[in-house]
Amino acid sequence: MRRYIPVTILLCTVALGRAQAPKAASAIPRYGYRVIHTYPHDPAAFTQGLEFREGFLYEGTGLPGRSSLRRVELETGKVLKQIPIDSKYFGEGITVLNRQIVQLTWTTGIGFVYEQGTFGLKRRFNYPGEGWGLANNSQQIFMSDGSADIRLLDPATLQETRRITVRDASGPVRMLNELEYVRGEIYSNVWQTNRIARISPSDGRVLGWIDMTGILPESDRARADVLNGIAYDPLGDRLFVTGKLWPKLFEIQLVKKP
Repeated sequence: MRRYIPVTILLCTVALGRAQAPKAASAIPRYGYRVIHTYPHDPAAFTQGLEFREGFLYEGTGLPGRSSLRRVELETGKVLKQIPIDSKYFGEGITVLNRQIVQLTWTTGIGFVYEQGTFGLKRRFNYPGEGWGLANNSQQIFMSDGSADIRLLDPATLQETRRITVRDASGPVRMLNELEYVRGEIYSNVWQTNRIARISPSDGRVLGWIDMTGILPESDRARADVLNGIAYDPLGDRLFVTGKLWPKLFEIQLVKKP
């Protein structure tokens, strides 16, 4: 719902925000990366959601008529199991929880719940607005919709319980896309950028910025689309990133910038 804000208050707020931004922005840690290992990735996969569970990657892909749900062998990039999504849906983010896989669609307001082992469809659910990314911390599911908001969903009912607005020193951070829960934080790709935001799940504060510029070599960029895809292996403490139509997936280590 849009809310009216008096112009005088809005102008004062913007001016104050601009005055404080340089100091606050400098306090937000910035990170680069070190590539630990490079793995093959299906260059035809328009990656929308990515998670690592029990030794395998689970991947949701998009595009009309090409959307799918997959189980992938990390080391080889081989697709071990795959089901297509009905062509009327544009597949979006996924998350794996309690032996189930939850998958969103982009503009239809319909999501799917599958059995993790067989990919058998268990049920459908509905939500308002668009569906972009998903992640979970075993207690709650986090959902992005392309705005600056992250919705918190009840894992049992998949109904929204509340929202947090993601902000840094410059204000709301919009275009939040694929999500991953990493060591008590939410990591989020910012669509059409090389940035990943590290977000507090309690209040939406940006705790750090990760700059992934240059990770995919120019020689691999002929058909590649944007960065999108974060997966975390909590047992091995490994962080993986890839992108839409990328031929490679990378295990990385974060490096704090001065």
